[in-house]
Parts: sequence; C-alpha cells; structure tokens
Amino acid sequence: MKLVRVGNPGAERPGMIDAQGRVRDLSGVVADIGALQLAPAALARLAQVDPASLPVIEGARFGVPWSGVGKIVAIGLNYADHAAEAGMPLPAEPIVFLKANSSLNGPNDVVMLPLGSEKTDWEVELGVVIGSTARNVSREAALNHVAGYCVVNDVSEREFQIERGGTWDKGKGCDTFCPAGPWLVTRDEVQDPQALGLWLEVNGERVQKGSTATMVFDVATVVSYVSRFMTLLPGDLIATGTPPGVGMGFKPPRFLKAGDTMRLGVDGLGEQTQQVVPYGEL
Repeated sequence: MKLVRVGNPGAERPGMIDAQGRVRDLSGVVADIGALQLAPAALARLAQVDPASLPVIEGARFGVPWSGVGKIVAIGLNYADHAAEAGMPLPAEPIVFLKANSSLNGPNDVVMLPLGSEKTDWEVELGVVIGSTARNVSREAALNHVAGYCVVNDVSEREFQIERGGTWDKGKGCDTFCPAGPWLVTRDEVQDPQALGLWLEVNGERVQKGSTATMVFDVATVVSYVSRFMTLLPGDLIATGTPPGVGMGFKPPRFLKAGDTMRLGVDGLGEQTQQVVPYGEL
C-alpha cells in the first residue's frame, strides 16, 4: 500500500493511493494514520480495503504521511561515495544523530532558510518508518519491525552543523528541514531496500544520483544498531544517509538560496518538490 495524509497542516485526512495514482479517502475507515495503524495487524486490515470503494480526493496538499512521529534518527556518512566527496574516512560504526520533530514538513511544502544561514544544503535519503517496538533486535529480525519506507530530504545547514562546535543536531533540526513523503510505502511493496535509486535536482539540474546499494551499513544493520542505544517505537523515522552530490561537495561549494527549487525522489516511493524561501516566510 501507499498511505498518505492530505489536507491543510494540522487537518490532514488519511488516504491511500489507488492503482491509477489517485488519492482515496480513508477517513471513513480510520481516523488517522498514526502509530497504531503502523502495526502489522493494523496494516493487514487496511490492505483488505478496496481503494475503488473509497471517495477520490483531488488537489489536496500532501502532509507527512503518518502522524505520531516520536523521534527522527539520522545516519551520517552512510554512503561510501558520499564519504569520499566529503573527504572523510568510512565510519567503523554508524554515525547517529537526531533531527528535531519540529523540522518535519510536508513533501511539497516550502523549505525556509534559517536566520543568518549561508550554507543550507540538500540531502535525498531513504526514510525507514518503524511499525513495531524494536529494542536490541538482531540484524536478521530488524526488518520485521519496519512498517514501510518514504522519501526524506535531510536539509542541513553546514555552518551550524560543522563550524559551530558540538554535535551535528543544530544544523539538522531547523524548521522545515525534514520533508517526508509523499507516501508511506508499506514494506511488502519494497522487495529490496538495498536496490533503490535516489536522485535530487536543484533548479532542474540533477546534482545527486545514487543507489542504496552503496550504503556502508544497510537498512537492517542500521535498525538493529540504533535499537541497541534507544528503543525504536512505532512511528519513529530513520533517515539512512545520502549519496554523493550534496552542495558542500562541489568545488567551490554550492548552497541553497531563496527562490531555488529542489525536486527529489526514490524509486517506487514518489517525488517531492520544495521551493526555498527566506527566513520568516512560512
């Protein structure tokens, strides 16, 4: 299934995408798509719903495709070719940081530059959505705890991240810095999460192109590893790293400015489009 939430911010309705790519209204079946609806049994019940029996919703805004995100965990330098462009050695263990929940954004909503930002950058990523509690799970069992996958843009302010001391988090958690969606694609529709192409364009120029096949730590390893240090709960999101082509990797570096447009996608998971706006123009 491809599950969505559509409507104005704070008033989204649950839906699913039918075979023709139309949004079908699920609000007569479930009140929302949240943590409870991501459990295996709940997803199995939703899979029995015939999309053709549901009303069509046209022209609505896409929100984050599920509610109740408890935490956003992200993995740094998880693509061998991206680590090379950053001039950094491959990590011996996954680099883990957190993005603030307040950075969550609809997939096509505007991205706002932070106050004083001069080095805001783009990062297309595979997002992993947790469906059942994972605590110290093995790599072999890890994917059983995954409800599905989505596109994530791990927008990053490089000065805040790298040049201001401390952890990466303050360059990663600014408002609008985590567009997610448009869909949550359930795990059964993704045969191999390590065989997905990712791409991102800035103003029509393709700057990122890669594959999850070049991940240093695959999805199962990441879920297992993170679950050793923090319990992953239904609704939690893991952003699994980005392929090469980010702005700071260009020579000279290239960063986003107001008026720029990002377009990005992951095979089978849909596309996002965001316009960049100055601080204060949400």
